[in-house]
Amino acid sequence: MRTLIISSIPKGELMMSKNVMEAAVMNKPLDIEIQQIPVPTPKDDEALVKVYCIGVCGSDVHYYEHGRIGRYVVEKPIILGHELAGEVVAVGAGVSNVSIGDRVAVEPGVACGRCEYCKSGRYNLCPDVVFMATPPVDGAWAEYVTVRSDFLFKLPDEISFEQGALLEPLSVGLHAMNRAKVTPADRLLVTGLGPIGLLAIQAAKVFGVSEIYATDVVPFRQELAKEMGVTAIIDPMKEDVQARIAELTGGKGVTVIVETSGNGRAIADAVRTVKRGGRIVLVGMPAASEIPVDVNAIIDAEVDVLGLFRYANTYPGAIQALSQSSVDIEKVITHKYALRDTKEAVEMARTQKDTSIKIMIYPNQ
Repeated sequence: MRTLIISSIPKGELMMSKNVMEAAVMNKPLDIEIQQIPVPTPKDDEALVKVYCIGVCGSDVHYYEHGRIGRYVVEKPIILGHELAGEVVAVGAGVSNVSIGDRVAVEPGVACGRCEYCKSGRYNLCPDVVFMATPPVDGAWAEYVTVRSDFLFKLPDEISFEQGALLEPLSVGLHAMNRAKVTPADRLLVTGLGPIGLLAIQAAKVFGVSEIYATDVVPFRQELAKEMGVTAIIDPMKEDVQARIAELTGGKGVTVIVETSGNGRAIADAVRTVKRGGRIVLVGMPAASEIPVDVNAIIDAEVDVLGLFRYANTYPGAIQALSQSSVDIEKVITHKYALRDTKEAVEMARTQKDTSIKIMIYPNQ
């Protein structure tokens, strides 16, 4: 059973007349405090969004613990958070695609729109992208945030703010399906059942896949995956994944593997597990940058190994799909906190991985 917690600590009203708001600021690793900062003013091409809810991502936790991810280093106080939805409360002079009062999901990576990657449709690879909560760019653990309006997407009435915020991690799963050119005829294995793995399962269902297998060692996550419609769960600590997949599929094997755990063994095993001519999408970031894999097996079986970096062109299709399907992505939300309890929320995500999946923060409640 999922546990839902929301803080009972009262929060003062935003003093718009003084043009200040509350934000959760990470001063340094393991140090988050609530500060009063100015409400941002939207530029001509931006809108001011009142944040309804925002998720805690694994990258937020990593910055909180270590102060860096790869080449991105926290060198000064930063506001984290990039999975959000809210309401437009002000617009710049040049904005015409959204209006005050619109409920919107926010795509947090604003690309330049001019480079070869942007012009070819792969704007997630833009070298000048400004991505929320990636140092030195502030994120959205705050009551209000400004966003370039073309990265705001209106939410229909049937889609909740929570679903709108979850479009960001869901987009990773959708992009994985696009990268692997998934069709309803595919048999899919998702390795790792954190938020991305669980939402990759839902993304596969959006693509019409009905035969979906998954691996994880945590019982809580295994049970949640069952609730979310997987065909079968495999515990890699107790079973031989390759043998079990062969048994479950009648020897046919899986045509696509989406690896979300970042576990070195899972990455290496994927090459041996996927069907000849199959596709592997590497989503999870391993602790080590070099993982031994059987290259001869990749060559001999003509396996396509695909990297994945964030997502591109996913939000409109995701909104349409959620509006017209019974796919339930809100099941991944296990805990809810007020903005004043952001540090507690991040500690929960950091230390209680066996009992928490997606933690949501509500800045204006």
